[in-house]
Amino acid sequence: MPELADILRLYGPDYIAKYQDRLLPSHRRVIQDICACRTEALGGQVYRCPQCQQEHYSYHSCKNRHCPKCQNDQADHWLDEQRGLLLPVPYFMATFTLPAGLRALARGHQKVVYDLLFQASQQALQKLAADPKYTCLPAGRSVAPWA
Repeated sequence: MPELADILRLYGPDYIAKYQDRLLPSHRRVIQDICACRTEALGGQVYRCPQCQQEHYSYHSCKNRHCPKCQNDQADHWLDEQRGLLLPVPYFMATFTLPAGLRALARGHQKVVYDLLFQASQQALQKLAADPKYTCLPAGRSVAPWA
């Protein structure tokens, strides 16, 4: 089965050439890091078995948080921790998107625009949750289990 690095090595140069004017430097860096991960490009270390004297070469990892080779274990651990924080209640997914006219602005000012999007999303969800016409509870019941 091909790995993401194999796909990026094969198609990455064409992708970068096609979208070079719109590709963020951070995205270029991710592609570069994943392609170099655990290859001679990053160097490595030689290990020698003390019993049989056989040498084993281990390439260095890129340590990019987007790399599935070197961050998969950390991501799995993080997901397990997050699952442990979930309450035993049904969950719903809400999706908030930016209008097309704001996407170019967001691309150049990600922190500011996405912070504002998350603030607006939070306010919208809180308003929706407080509106009795959208609650799923029978009349007379409170959302809080202690009330």
